[in-house]
Amino acid sequence: MKRIGIMGGTFNPIHNGHLAIAEKAREQFLLEKVLFIPSGVPYMKDLKAVLPVSVRCEMTAAAISGKPYFELSDIETADAAQGKNTYTYETLQKLKTADPEAAYYFILGADSLYDMEHWKNPDLIFQYCTVLAAVRGEEKEASLHKKLAGQIQYLQEKYHASIAMLKMEGMELSSTQIRKCVKEGKSNQNMVPEAVAAYIQEHHLYE
Repeated sequence: MKRIGIMGGTFNPIHNGHLAIAEKAREQFLLEKVLFIPSGVPYMKDLKAVLPVSVRCEMTAAAISGKPYFELSDIETADAAQGKNTYTYETLQKLKTADPEAAYYFILGADSLYDMEHWKNPDLIFQYCTVLAAVRGEEKEASLHKKLAGQIQYLQEKYHASIAMLKMEGMELSSTQIRKCVKEGKSNQNMVPEAVAAYIQEHHLYE
């Protein structure tokens, strides 16, 4: 059975942290490839701060160019063109319909585990995929690790969820931080791939 990772996100912009997490997931869980899926119309985000999905797709394509195990998916752009909100469970449904034999691994930050129950149709999300939760440095501290383990157990018991922890080292980056650097005229070197930095500069994004 094929193992396919899913790295979804606004990618506004995509950065080196996203790539590092995807690569770690690929190595740790022997994934055949990782799909990068820029969100169409993310219903939980402030749309005024989000660039058009076509632009975010171009930046994502630039970021993963030359990486054979990474692949861009525009599965959510059709909904965006119609102004419809995009939901994780619908994206997973489409992927499973297109390739029913594949096993999907949905990659996210461990802090999202506290919110997932409030996403639309969380029971279907857990039905369609294994969740890989990337644990950041501070979440490895004993008290926070215990809290996280409790949340994982809760989701496993309530939804029969399959959840595994993805252990990351360092690389504390956020798209908000990068947008702030660009706006303030500071360097974003080592935060985003060179091709993404060049794209941002060429198109005067986030200024």
